[in-house]
Formats: sequence, C-alpha cells, structure tokens
Amino acid sequence: MKKIITLLIPLLFSLNETRSQIDTTWTGYIDIMGSKLGIIVTFRTESDSLKAKIDIPDQGAKGLDLTNVSFKNPKVHFELESGLGRAIFEGIYYGDSISGSFTQSGIRAGFVLRRGSTPLEELPYPEDLPYNSEEITFINDGCSFSGTLTYPFGDGKFPAIVLITGSGPQTRDEEVAGFKIFKTLADHLTREGFAVLRYDDRGVNKSVCKTVDESTTEEFAGDVIAAVKYLQTRDNILKNKIGLLGHSEGGIVAPLAAVRYPEIAFIILMAGTGVKGIDILKDQSRLIMAADGSSEKEINSYIQMIDMIYEALRENKSMDEVKKEIKNNIIENFDEIPEEIRKNIKDKNEYASDIANMTVNRFNTTWMKYFLDYDPYETLTRVKCPVLAIFGEKDLQVSVRQNRKFIEEALRNGGNPDYTVEVIPEANHLFQKAVTGSPSEYSDLPKEFVPGFLDLISKWLSERLK
Repeated sequence: MKKIITLLIPLLFSLNETRSQIDTTWTGYIDIMGSKLGIIVTFRTESDSLKAKIDIPDQGAKGLDLTNVSFKNPKVHFELESGLGRAIFEGIYYGDSISGSFTQSGIRAGFVLRRGSTPLEELPYPEDLPYNSEEITFINDGCSFSGTLTYPFGDGKFPAIVLITGSGPQTRDEEVAGFKIFKTLADHLTREGFAVLRYDDRGVNKSVCKTVDESTTEEFAGDVIAAVKYLQTRDNILKNKIGLLGHSEGGIVAPLAAVRYPEIAFIILMAGTGVKGIDILKDQSRLIMAADGSSEKEINSYIQMIDMIYEALRENKSMDEVKKEIKNNIIENFDEIPEEIRKNIKDKNEYASDIANMTVNRFNTTWMKYFLDYDPYETLTRVKCPVLAIFGEKDLQVSVRQNRKFIEEALRNGGNPDYTVEVIPEANHLFQKAVTGSPSEYSDLPKEFVPGFLDLISKWLSERLK
C-alpha cells in the first residue's frame, strides 16, 4: 500500500495545539454523512475522578450523566445509557477539539466537540399555527413510528406529502446544524394547502424499533410506504394525491418506494443521487476537502483509502487485515505526522490502532455496505409518476455535475412523461445560500432556504395536484 495514512489524519480529525486539561464545556455534534445532531458535553474532575454530563437539545435532554468517562491523553472515552442502547464515544483530544467515533445499536458515526459553550441556535416557530397539527403513529416491520401531521383548517380533503430524511438517525424535523429543514418545509407547504407528514426515523426520539442496526435504504422505503398507507386511511386526505419529498438519502428512498407502491402520486428529490454510493462518497470527499483547503496529494490519498476499504468490503476480505494495513502504514510514516500532534502521543502503536479501528468501523456497517453498492439508475427508469429533481449549485455532498445527467437520462430512457430538473443558484446541500458549499459552513449560515426554493416546490405541486 502506498503512503496514505499520514495524509488521511487531517481529514478525519481537527489538528489543533493540545493543552493538558479537558475540564470545561464542549459544544459540537454527532455527524452522520453530513447530518448533525447537536450535543453539549461538560467534563469535571472530582476527587481525581473524571465526571461528565451531556445535553442533547434537539431531543430535549439536559444534564444526562455519562458513564465510563476517561481521559488518557490523547484518548477520550465516555458512554451514555439510553433506551436505544448504550452510546459509546471514542475520541482523540487535540486541545481545542475532540474528534472520534460514535457507536449505538450498530450505527457508527463521527463526532466533533469544540472547546467552549456556544448556544445551539433554535429556529423560531409560531405558537399559534394557522393550520392543524396532530401527533400520529403508524407501524411497519415491527417498528412503531411517531410523527407530526399538519393540514389546513376546514372540512375539505387535501393532497398530502410524506417527508423523507437524509442519511443517519434523524428526528422528524431533520435538523442539521441548527436548521430545522423539514419543520420549515412542512410549515410552508401546509400554509399552501397541503397536508404534510414528517416522522422520526427508526429508533429515533419517539419512534421505537429493534432492527435499526440491520436496516438499509431498502427497509426505509418500506417505512415510507407504510406512512402513505396510513394517510390513505384518513378521511381528510385525497388518497390518489399522496406523494413523497426526499432529501439526500431520502432522494434514494423515494424512487424505491414509488416503484414498489405505484399509488404514490409524485416524488420530489432534494439533492437526490443518480450514481452508486461509492461514487457519491468519493466525489463529495474530493469536493469538500478541496473547499476546505486540502492539497491534491491529500485528496488523492484519502480517495485511495476509500477504495482500499471498499474493495475489502466487496470481496469479503477480513477487515482485521485492512485495519492492520492501515495501522502499519501509520507507524511507518509516523515521523511525517505534524510535531504538535506527535508530542502528545505516548504510544504510537496504540494511537495507530485507534485511528485504524475508527476509520474502518465507519464503513463496516449494514447500512453503509448497501449504500456504497446501490445504484439508483435502474430504479429511476421504472418511476412513472411526476418527478421534480432539485439540485443546489454549490452542493458538495451531492453535486449537480455528477448526478443531474444520470437522473435525467434514467427518467427519459424509462419513458417518464413528466419530470422537471431544477438547479438552485448559490444553494448548498441544505439549500441555504452558500459561500463555498462546504458542510463546515452550514452552522454559520442563516437557518433558512435560499430565496425562491420553497415557492418552486409549492408551484410545481399546485400545477399537478390542484
């Protein structure tokens, strides 16, 4: 294997000058494929014993005690007991940041904490809504889903839209970096005369599910169909005018559901994909790293690492061998790691092993294996209902350059009679008005859609449903 790991480390972790002390408040998020769940962790030392508490504002959790808290510079470890299973955080300390892996019920993700107490922004929401808002539940695949159904006042029947979140465990509001994307969408569309159903993902918030760790995009499509069937039981919903709006991975789920359940009247793809997941991952890695200042050498090295892990997964090679190869490469090139990092590493073998484990574990999940291999093209050729595909011009996670032509080609070759593709100028993956489009700037941007985005969706819907 070529020399790649030394160049990999700056992407996976923020490399800041370290200090000797973590007793303070840290603000950050759990990051699953760009979707962020805000967390606040406070460490304190009591009688030579390290304690910690965590707040999770989006879930209404405050002051939860963490267990098995330890800090052996540079390693940080803590755990959270919950009804969804034990959440385990394994991080590396870099002075003004802590970064590492998060594992819970078979789901693996990254997390990042920054030193300091920065309040997480909340999107204002009117107390007196000019429409009905109802808590609902529906069942699928042994899971109980909880959601919010909003619909206009009056006795009429309304066309309806089911919202499908992006990758990772998401609440019904699909909040990313303080921006409640689906709450904003639902508010706008309900005011425009549509019923909107948004729900918590499997095992998230009020949705209860024991099969989260074995779930893939295919299972998520079944959840969406169950949501549509629930709406068809409602007297105030037009049963032949129920459609889907999927964001990011939701844009993969929506076509799968529409093909399996032809009664779905339309689909809207917000940053939907047209190519295999492995190609998405490599393209977004290149674009985001370049936007964040990485060199071409660093980018190529990271892509090489992705290719190596992907090949091992496809050929069912031992992941222990992959970890060993990555670990050995780190050790061989240890002297090339920046001095400010090396001086705080007491055991390079242990350090290399930790990095290798966290890197490989992010890929070695049921969901990720499915995502990397799944190609949405063939499914799109079988979608016959109206389709609106929307891209952000500056989206670096699902780029218009990579995906637009394949979505258009698939729909055209499949004979779809009604499809529209729109590119929103200056919009990022969240359809905010962006500077570079990098996820690193999401939290700094206004928690609102770029002008014209919401009107585009409601106009397209009105032309077909009213």
